[in-house]
Amino acid sequence: MSLTRTTDKDTGVAVVTLDRPDRLNAIDLAMVAELHDAWGELRFDDSVRAVVLTGAGERAFCTGIDRDSVVPQPDSPYMTDDPLLRIGPKANDLWKPVIAAVRGMACGGAFYLLGESDFLVADRTATFFDPHTGYGMVSAYESVLMAQRMPYGEAARMALMGTAERISAQRAYDIGLVSELTEPGGALAAATECATVLAGYPAQAVQGTVRALWAAREGVVAQGFAQAPYLVALGNLPGERQAELFAGRRGGEFRLR
Repeated sequence: MSLTRTTDKDTGVAVVTLDRPDRLNAIDLAMVAELHDAWGELRFDDSVRAVVLTGAGERAFCTGIDRDSVVPQPDSPYMTDDPLLRIGPKANDLWKPVIAAVRGMACGGAFYLLGESDFLVADRTATFFDPHTGYGMVSAYESVLMAQRMPYGEAARMALMGTAERISAQRAYDIGLVSELTEPGGALAAATECATVLAGYPAQAVQGTVRALWAAREGVVAQGFAQAPYLVALGNLPGERQAELFAGRRGGEFRLR
């Protein structure tokens, strides 16, 4: 199992944990399926009224898609599949509040999850970056989602600077990407405390508010997503060249701001 889930029946809070710490909680196809199933199951579990999403270990919340995963694709530019499009709670019609607790790195494909969380809590070890451009890839879906969470200039700088920069936890808090900053190791407890408050309110009022908030964003997200496949098809380097750039930049220097 690459995903673990616990539920506190007394508080009504479920904790969903990306559980591949040896791979920095990178998302493989098994985790894609498990996330899809988990959100679906939580929709029908009336004992759960709020959810915390986090990653196992100290090094990363999630580092995006596992590059060792083989993603089958049809031999047609009109039917390209993105396996991460269905991993978020909103994509699976879950309208219970989801709070992300971030420790360590959060980058690339992690933004499919953070972009569909209702708010983020992070500890001071958290860093945020989007490596796509450095690997010869278009940041499309990720940028659309993060542009709804951050000032445009910050989202653009993160997407364009690639592997050269990382946003520190303090900077993420200053620009509003993160709503609360804790000491190292404290994000999960702080997010759970917030979730417990939400779980104590009337569920229909909370869920209606979650739906209303997403309604303010989903039109822009849908329009951006409609363009994304074509931009990716036009702008991505061939896979072999991406792999070369990835190998050359792995563990390279970066500026923390």
